[in-house]
Amino acid sequence: MPVHGGFENQWNRVRGALRQEVGDGPFDSWLHSMRLQRAHSDRVELSVPSSFIRHKVESRYGTRLRELWQTENPKIESIEIIIEDGQSPTSDAQNLATAPGGGTNGAEASKPVEPTLVAEEADENDEEAGLEGPRDDLKFRLVSRYTFDRFVVGPSNEFAYATARRVAEQHTPTMNPLFIHGPSGLGKSHLLQAIGWHIQKTQPKRRVLFLSAEQFMYEFVRALRHEDIFTFKERFRTVDVLLMDDIQFIANKDRTQDEFFHTFNALVDQNRTIVVSADAEPSNLEGLAERLKSRLKCGLVADILPTTYELRVSILQEKSLEFAEKFRPPARVLEFVAHKLPTNVRELEGALNRIVAHAELVNRPITIESVHELLQDQISQFERHITIDEIQRVVAEHFKIRVADMHSHRRMRSITRPRQIAMYLCKELTQRSLPEIGRKFGGRDHTTVIHAVRKVVELCSEDVAFREEVDILRRKLGG
Repeated sequence: MPVHGGFENQWNRVRGALRQEVGDGPFDSWLHSMRLQRAHSDRVELSVPSSFIRHKVESRYGTRLRELWQTENPKIESIEIIIEDGQSPTSDAQNLATAPGGGTNGAEASKPVEPTLVAEEADENDEEAGLEGPRDDLKFRLVSRYTFDRFVVGPSNEFAYATARRVAEQHTPTMNPLFIHGPSGLGKSHLLQAIGWHIQKTQPKRRVLFLSAEQFMYEFVRALRHEDIFTFKERFRTVDVLLMDDIQFIANKDRTQDEFFHTFNALVDQNRTIVVSADAEPSNLEGLAERLKSRLKCGLVADILPTTYELRVSILQEKSLEFAEKFRPPARVLEFVAHKLPTNVRELEGALNRIVAHAELVNRPITIESVHELLQDQISQFERHITIDEIQRVVAEHFKIRVADMHSHRRMRSITRPRQIAMYLCKELTQRSLPEIGRKFGGRDHTTVIHAVRKVVELCSEDVAFREEVDILRRKLGG
């Protein structure tokens, strides 16, 4: 029977009363999508988008719906919930309810239900785009500038970059999960979001979800509090690609870890892609259950090392292109900043923004002197007086030779190479002149120091292991 105005008015009053009783959150999650489909003298049919929601509405609100409608119209004896396309109710919801994971105590559902996860391209005036779940207030956002094209690759991050690209280009995961780790501010979140953007662009039918572990925990706690665990499981266990940032935030959160563990297993069993990031490798994540650490290590682990001087220069050059040409710092200034701020990408970007904003506001040219004055507070955090003697001692200890070997004229490779590295670091980390450095290394000429510096630079460009060893020494010295 067609729906006439009387039943529509009754339905509107029932909806209003129900919203007032259950509250806006549960109503928007479960009842907002209900529509009055058909009406008979003693029965009405309400439609919902999926069998999953149908089960939830019937089990939690069915009786109260009938009571409220009977208050409006005593002739109504039954209310039938149907699927929106007009199909007869199926047993899918019952299967979901009784399967492992269908309730709050189990693992994954035996038959996942399609979620509504859509990646939207950013508008021209909006630099972010959202990944929306069934609830309007659940929005995990991909930042449009975090793409592979805008990720600056260097020796310290090239392996993580290459593995992230491989995962993004695959339709079926072959190294699952991908675990990316490294200190804060080096580009882990950028790589995770770049994977999301690439997949949405090249494989638009795949459902991608990016969020932090903290957001995952918040949603899990919210689901428990509002008894919406069915929706939570549907949302997280039926995506094609799960990108979870900063997994260390669920350390010592036992129930959240259990839920993530089961979510992880459910996605792996369905051959879905999982990418996780953290500030340390799985074995070193304190407060994480051993079984979860074991799962995180079963795929591919890629690290991002602290930035090198060359990478910092490249990052600053890339970021400076975002500004108007007249406000772009000269190359000499960028090199100065890269040398004085041996820090992460985020802080480098902040320093560059500060330099450009200052130049624009006070209308002064960007020079090394003005930048040194402007960034003095940041520079002073890293700048300390490193002596040649200290460099010789640290390098000698690292290579297990005597400090006296730094001054000797012995030409054994096991001594000459550490000596050249020490000279290079003296040139990099102190304000001493080349002749002064040479004199501290057994009275050598400044041309010997020049040769040593060039040799170390050459080896750094050819040998990744050698470059990493030099970087380790630089970090030991606080440079």
